[in-house]
Amino acid sequence: MSSSWTAKQNKIFETALATYDEDTPDRWQKVARAVGDGKSVDEVKRHYEELLKDLHHIEYAGGRRGSLYNISGASSSNSNSWGSANEDHRRRYLNPQ
Repeated sequence: MSSSWTAKQNKIFETALATYDEDTPDRWQKVARAVGDGKSVDEVKRHYEELLKDLHHIEYAGGRRGSLYNISGASSSNSNSWGSANEDHRRRYLNPQ
């Protein structure tokens, strides 16, 4: 099981979230298959939950807190940041449940 995500995997993840919205049957299986590289359904779901937590921190803490998810790079359980990506870009691929 892999806990780190590359920039390429994050980009594929974002695209898959936009492609397979919350109404898509077997959404998480399809997202995991799209990301590939051995990512499991559970890993994809955890990555999504991290992303939602980061959005919450950005929205309610004024964007001052570190992020576990990084659109422009890799993410892991260590602290990363969103960098200079603006909020519209971050939300473009997301469909919070």
